[in-house]
Amino acid sequence: MLKTITPAEAARLLREEGAILVDIREPDEHAREHVPGARNLPLSRLEEVELAVQQGRPVLFHCRSGARTRDNAARLAAKVGPACEAYAVEGGLDAWKKAGLPVAEDRRQPLELMRQVQIAAGSLVLLGVVLGALVAPWFYGLSAFVGAGLVFAGLTGTCGMARLLRLMPWNRPLAMA
Repeated sequence: MLKTITPAEAARLLREEGAILVDIREPDEHAREHVPGARNLPLSRLEEVELAVQQGRPVLFHCRSGARTRDNAARLAAKVGPACEAYAVEGGLDAWKKAGLPVAEDRRQPLELMRQVQIAAGSLVLLGVVLGALVAPWFYGLSAFVGAGLVFAGLTGTCGMARLLRLMPWNRPLAMA
């Protein structure tokens, strides 16, 4: 299991002991906002990516709120093995920011894909309800279709809306100048 430390303790370990900070969020989340110097090792790729750690250097894991790190503590601890001290940053990136510690932000990056799905799905459900009430009842079918898609995504782990949104121009990598 991972021991829990505060963001201030994590910052001290980074500064004084050369700790390795690992961001377990998805690449789109990391690209938009992250702790400077953090390595990105998304949970979705945890099994296929090696984490190079040096013996004696602590490894600190974080996510946005601390929940993903806490829920996957055993998997993360196994990734570094018994030779290294491993910690979870309590409260994740949210607590890091509240503690006034530095964060790198790139607002040119699109919103995280899951937020885009939530915005699109919520908008389509709302649109279906409004049009169903004001124009014709068959518009309620739009809300039902989106709801069925969300249930399917939850059951299978496959989200058609996320796949579609990933293809949108704003989600393509920015060209380097």
